[in-house]
Amino acid sequence: MYKTLRTETADGVRSLILCRADEYNTITPALRDELADAVERADRDDDVHVMLLRAEGKAFCAGYGLDWSTSGQAREDSEAASGKRKAWDSVADMAMIGRFVDTYMKLWYARKPVIAAVQGWCIGGGTDMVLCADMIVAARSASFGYPPSRVWGSPTTAMWVYRMGLERAKRYLLTGDEIRAETAAQIGLILEAVDDDQLESRAMELARRMAQVPINQLVMLKLLCNQTAENMGLASSRQLGVLFDGIARHTQEGLDFVSRAQEAGFRRAVRDRDDPFGDYGSRKR
Repeated sequence: MYKTLRTETADGVRSLILCRADEYNTITPALRDELADAVERADRDDDVHVMLLRAEGKAFCAGYGLDWSTSGQAREDSEAASGKRKAWDSVADMAMIGRFVDTYMKLWYARKPVIAAVQGWCIGGGTDMVLCADMIVAARSASFGYPPSRVWGSPTTAMWVYRMGLERAKRYLLTGDEIRAETAAQIGLILEAVDDDQLESRAMELARRMAQVPINQLVMLKLLCNQTAENMGLASSRQLGVLFDGIARHTQEGLDFVSRAQEAGFRRAVRDRDDPFGDYGSRKR
């Protein structure tokens, strides 16, 4: 049924499995739309008590498929400069990125609990997605981070503060440093870190245990917990995150980043951006 993910159901658990392993499960419009549909179907299915979001390959999600997104912005900027179209429209930009955010938030607003099992890289837009899950179990070798906070981005779902508090969120967003899985568990970004070969079994074990609880109980308890973050202003933070993400992509530094990506390739542009920061995040685990 889907091209970017597949689903499995057993013991009351619906597994949603990202299957673009060769592309490190990067986010595309197709993945956005298919994930939204899969979550909605699972939430409506009375045989499903819990959703388990996981991914094939070496990385859970390496962010957006930036080959298409940088190319798209470069084309828009070129058309604006040549007078073929108007300058950047912040409202239209919010609507565009908002479609992705609406999908991620389906994990948060789904009536049923969502557990994520993360291996390898989960960075940039991948964190916008996975931090909307109710619980995250990660392999010890997994890494989280938001390197676009250095140039060209802002977390759109704004879940960082609500998961690990103000000081820690500032520590990692104001540097874009890497967070290894064990550190992520210690500071409350994720639930726990487990041995790599135990990731899938541990996440499924937790999901099956939870699936024994009646759906009505699961729905009430998830809503009760999530309402705390809502009362703290999650919706307002998210709106700012979506707006600021567009602004960050259209600052002079953001435009320079896109130009560098078009000139030398996205990977080279990322290296140029990240080289001044060295490996501090890796050394300070």
